[in-house]
Amino acid sequence: MKSMIKPFIPLPLLRFYRDMRDRFATHARYSFSQEGEDIILERFIENRHSGFYVDIGAHHPKRFSNTYRLYLRGWRGLNVDATPGSMSRFNRVRPRDINVEAAVSAGAKELTFYAFNEPALNTFNKEMALSRVNGIYQIVQEIHLRTHTLAELLDQYVPPNVAIDLLTIDIEGYDYEVLQSNNWQRYKPEFIFVECLNTLTIDQAHGDPIAKLLSDHGYSMVAKTMNSVLFTRSK
Repeated sequence: MKSMIKPFIPLPLLRFYRDMRDRFATHARYSFSQEGEDIILERFIENRHSGFYVDIGAHHPKRFSNTYRLYLRGWRGLNVDATPGSMSRFNRVRPRDINVEAAVSAGAKELTFYAFNEPALNTFNKEMALSRVNGIYQIVQEIHLRTHTLAELLDQYVPPNVAIDLLTIDIEGYDYEVLQSNNWQRYKPEFIFVECLNTLTIDQAHGDPIAKLLSDHGYSMVAKTMNSVLFTRSK
């Protein structure tokens, strides 16, 4: 079929097609993350084809996922999301992972979960939820959920003697509480991707409470997107 069509394609267009094909074949990378976080991370992990991640606020096995590229490379991990029914899709698409439907906060308590018609906006933060309601996005359900600490979930689901290479957190305004609830003596991931909202510059991100918390636990900021910041553990 290609040989039949080729004579009818103008030579300049054919050359342009070949140039773009070769360029993308050599340099292009497909990102599943919302802001290219997975591509940034690959610059740090180099050619590691195995590892263990923990994805808090995992949302979807592929869409806006910081860990799906790692899964395709051979990694596995723990995916956690509070949205009711969210893990059925994870179990189908990522059966090698440990997929848990649970809510995470600084302590065991009951919180109201605001579920949107766009699940990526789901949050426990009432102020944030109300600010996102407009003609397109609406709260479709308010659910009362019992929360767990990050340390409790890691104790229960991370396999024995397995080190956490990456912790990624995106739970729309409760990221700081999740980090507070970790057992830092027992669990110190090599990399942490977390949202520092409303910090457009590196200087602003350094002043964020999350950055201060992680600095106290021996982490340094090494990369930033619009919302997400990558921290690495000091050697």
